[in-house]
Amino acid sequence: MPSATVLHLLLRYTIAAIFAFFLLIQVRKPSRWLGRPFLWMMNLSHSRLTDWGLQHVHVESNFRILDVGCGGGRTIEKLATLASQGQVDGVDYAAGSVAASRAHNKKLIAEGRVAIVHASVSSLPFPDNTFDLVTAVETQYYWPDLLHDMQEVLRVLKPGGTLLVLAESYKKGSHEFIQRPVMKLLGSTNLSVEDHRALFTSAGYSAVEVFEDRNKSWLCATGRKARK
Repeated sequence: MPSATVLHLLLRYTIAAIFAFFLLIQVRKPSRWLGRPFLWMMNLSHSRLTDWGLQHVHVESNFRILDVGCGGGRTIEKLATLASQGQVDGVDYAAGSVAASRAHNKKLIAEGRVAIVHASVSSLPFPDNTFDLVTAVETQYYWPDLLHDMQEVLRVLKPGGTLLVLAESYKKGSHEFIQRPVMKLLGSTNLSVEDHRALFTSAGYSAVEVFEDRNKSWLCATGRKARK
């Protein structure tokens, strides 16, 4: 029969495993209340990456922009500042992210400049040719069907519109040896620079470019919808 010490250790490890599993779920799909601390951390940690990535695209003041996987809503706020005469929409498949993003952008929503809905990238609730720019910050890892979902984004882009994808965890990145085990547990996709370029091209994007800051392990991929 196991000793009390062994049973105590088993209990501790079981609790630790359950807690770790819970944390992974919250990172991937934050809940309405328990996910709030994770969304706050995402807002903080993604801010500099977002600023760097937005330097690689042109944003006009009257643009209509969509942020896919809007998380805690900080990117939407940044986009609304750039598109000061336009409109910014956000979508996220996690109800907790939608609630947090709406709370973060409460004033902009009241002004009619921002709208945030609960939806999946696989079935975006917008007509064809709606957006001048679509952004995806640290979220493409979790898209359920990458090729289809990239084509779904392409559908809602206007001719000449741009998709911007940002990541700080990617195959052959300078921090991969640290990031990859965690991302594997999250069931995420792990793409290299070359994989990103090939994915954009396969999905039908033109003028594909991929930028990398290896010191920070940042990746920025962009592609446009061809003009008719």
